[in-house]
Amino acid sequence: MKSSLTGLISSSYDIAFCLLSLFVSYVGERGHKPRWLAFASFMIGLGALVFSLPKFFGGKYQLGSPFEDTCVIARNRTGCTSSSSSLSNFLYVFILGQLLLGAGGTPLYTLGTAFLDDSVPTHKSSLYIGIGYSMSILGPAVGYVLGGQLLTVYIDVDLEHSTDITEKDPRWLGAWWIGFLMACFCAWCLIIPFSCFPKHLPGTANIQDGKTSQTHQSNSSLDHIDEDFGKSFKDFPAAIKNSLRNTVFMCLVISTSTEALVTTGFATFLPKFIENQFGLSSSFAATLGGAVLIPGAALGQILGGVIVSKLRMTCKNTMKFALLTSLIALVLSFVFVYASCENEPFAGVSESYNGTGHMGNLTTPCNANCNCMRSHYYPVCGRDGVQYFSPCFAGCKSSVSVKHSEVYYNCSCIEMKTEITPPAESSGYEAKAGKCETRCTNLPIFLGIFFAAIVFTFMAGTPITVSILRCVNQKQRSLALGIQFMMLRLLGSIPGPIIFGVTIDSTCILWDVNECGRKGACWIYDNIRMARMLVAISVTCKIITIFFNGLAVFLYNPPPLDTDVSFQNSSSVLTAVSMDSDLNKAGNEG
Repeated sequence: MKSSLTGLISSSYDIAFCLLSLFVSYVGERGHKPRWLAFASFMIGLGALVFSLPKFFGGKYQLGSPFEDTCVIARNRTGCTSSSSSLSNFLYVFILGQLLLGAGGTPLYTLGTAFLDDSVPTHKSSLYIGIGYSMSILGPAVGYVLGGQLLTVYIDVDLEHSTDITEKDPRWLGAWWIGFLMACFCAWCLIIPFSCFPKHLPGTANIQDGKTSQTHQSNSSLDHIDEDFGKSFKDFPAAIKNSLRNTVFMCLVISTSTEALVTTGFATFLPKFIENQFGLSSSFAATLGGAVLIPGAALGQILGGVIVSKLRMTCKNTMKFALLTSLIALVLSFVFVYASCENEPFAGVSESYNGTGHMGNLTTPCNANCNCMRSHYYPVCGRDGVQYFSPCFAGCKSSVSVKHSEVYYNCSCIEMKTEITPPAESSGYEAKAGKCETRCTNLPIFLGIFFAAIVFTFMAGTPITVSILRCVNQKQRSLALGIQFMMLRLLGSIPGPIIFGVTIDSTCILWDVNECGRKGACWIYDNIRMARMLVAISVTCKIITIFFNGLAVFLYNPPPLDTDVSFQNSSSVLTAVSMDSDLNKAGNEG
């Protein structure tokens, strides 16, 4: 699959979230939130189960012919066959699984966050929300690391010991499906515990009595506050309109949307960036990406919540804190320029075949008689430090297996003084299987600076969420979160992976092309151009984030000091109450 198609699968989660967030947040605010969370657990488990189905209905993995094709002059070239694999139809199963996962995630992030805010005092809300959001990030951390390790297990677990290939072989496929079955089991184990929680935790009414309203005051801030507003679904359009007219709320929503575009893009393609820039295997790159990206995000969420909670920041100071952390993250995001590593020499792509042939053409006089196949990518590293597309394109005529790895001899495209007879040991080989080791030494520094950038990026996450909960009417908090997550998905999470995928595809310099001339995945990327493109996207989005954060601070108008919040026991809903006599339509509330 192309990166853009992989990004479409990733975005399917956010499409479902976007479609359902408004409805779920509006209806669920007046319902039994813990039971909604039980429903969310069921849908998450079902989505994970569906996502794993292609493994069971696709049959055993067909290993295919070996890719270590040496130079055989008598080889017959395979003709073009128009038959396409039925496995491509499983794309829609993956999308369906992601849609179900998105349906399950909707109540979790909207109603779950509002339930936390209901149940704790104002100054502790940011701490609990930060912990909750950090858990939602540490979960993917386990997924990244565990998923990377599962890729080292052969896809058909029962056949692992009977296969003679290793991870270095491009035909290798890891056991990607095991993690989804584990996720299904864990999610379904939470259904009963969530169902046992009461509608409101004991003491919630007393906690609400001690809260003070910080709702942003504008001409529309109290338009629809009356005792019966929101109990009927017919009030839904008016509630949406009232929220959209809150300028501070909309500024915060736009800032989180642009930030989500960057974070979801990197969450999807950071392993690919690390793999190509530093010449690592896909499994190790995924493990490294998860070990840096996810803990950094979790730490940032917790730190943001703890700092806001300990300093008991007001709504305006909370927004100022988020603005400061975003500015620091902007400076650190230029690490991608420093981390860019030039591509290692690649014969026919960035390096000529000993001065022969043309750039962009893998076939030259030294391998013209080998009848090599462009569709079989099996990179080898020559003794000359140049990487070749396959042993065949390197002109290698013989090979020896040494310690689960192949070494090659008598390679016509690799400049050697004398012909070598294959010995029993690997000394004297002309080429060995695998990519050439990168000479780029920036990986540790890149990971350190990128970790700091992630921490400061996500330190703004919890303060922004708390600011949104404070600047809107109390009984419209769940709806406000629903609008936020809908816009966040619509403007950020959905286009993010697609934009990153198309951008990364645009830096490709060597595509997989089969016998029919059909383009497949990308084998080689222009590392320098990839890094610059990612910096351009990241910096642009962060500048937009900072602008709207600053605008929200400038526009915010706090209510008078004597505005408080009351808890309606009769209807079991939270309402914002203004006790200021100068604010009309608020005199009879509470």
